[in-house]
Amino acid sequence: MKEISKLMAYRPGVKVIDATLRDGGLVNNFYFSDEFVKALYLTNIKAGVDYMEFGYKASKEMFDVNKFGKWKFCNDEDIRAVVGDNETDLKIAVMADIGRCEKSDFIKKSESPIDLVRVATYLNTMPAAIDMIEDAHNKGYETSCNIMAISNAQEGNVKVALDLLCDSPVDCIYIVDSYGSIFPEQMARLCDLYCEAAAKAGKKVGIHAHNNQQLAFANTIEAVGDGVDWLDATYASLGRGAGNCAMELLLGFLKNPKYNVYPTIQFIDQHINKLRKDGVVWGYDIQYMLTGLLNQHPRSAIAFTQEGRSDYTNFYQEVVALD
Repeated sequence: MKEISKLMAYRPGVKVIDATLRDGGLVNNFYFSDEFVKALYLTNIKAGVDYMEFGYKASKEMFDVNKFGKWKFCNDEDIRAVVGDNETDLKIAVMADIGRCEKSDFIKKSESPIDLVRVATYLNTMPAAIDMIEDAHNKGYETSCNIMAISNAQEGNVKVALDLLCDSPVDCIYIVDSYGSIFPEQMARLCDLYCEAAAKAGKKVGIHAHNNQQLAFANTIEAVGDGVDWLDATYASLGRGAGNCAMELLLGFLKNPKYNVYPTIQFIDQHINKLRKDGVVWGYDIQYMLTGLLNQHPRSAIAFTQEGRSDYTNFYQEVVALD
């Protein structure tokens, strides 16, 4: 890790983004209670978190509103019911997943409680992502771009995507370890690649890590040591499959008096533990380790978990056959 001494110093450019509702919503189809969401919002304020991602802006023509909770769609009025006029330092974010939402889902920023539109894309849908970024920027929003499944990409294709994004009005470009397969030394090389491109264009770089190999926190602190400024985390690692970088770990690591770990512990105690008792399942397990190790999408591991299986040896044989 580069210049480790600098990690322990205050760095004003670092921003922490809470992705608990959005990534965690993939575990329970976004059926969070209003009490949970309000408590999370207030906790983020107390903890000094910079952005709170409420969920997706999914198209209601593509997804049945009766099969998902409200944070699959993030209606502005539903957000306002939680945040009011949001007269706080905490900014509100939502995700626009390319191919699953429309530009018309976003009104002008001046009429919306949303501050940041996070565009998620694969390399092959980058032109559509640029179009969405430009539309959101023109409507007054901050924007970021999550390039997903980067561990399966060729470096030349990544460089082309970075060039396109650097020519766009996007504010931050994200390294996304979708499969939880990247090791810290690989992350360091990716950070160099992204940060070099972004610095020339005046962009920020972010990281969104998954915990399949219990490296989400390690990769995140590697990234911040390499110059990455926007850091995604979730409370108690709540998120798809193996989950994400833990908010309580990250805030404990960042030596910035702005951040306060205690409210995160209170929230986990009072709300996350209840989710576990109610049967919501996420977090590191052997099936997720295997898909991470093999650099595979975790869908097979998620199915293994949902079926209540524990035959790890059979699962190993199945995923190796897919590789």
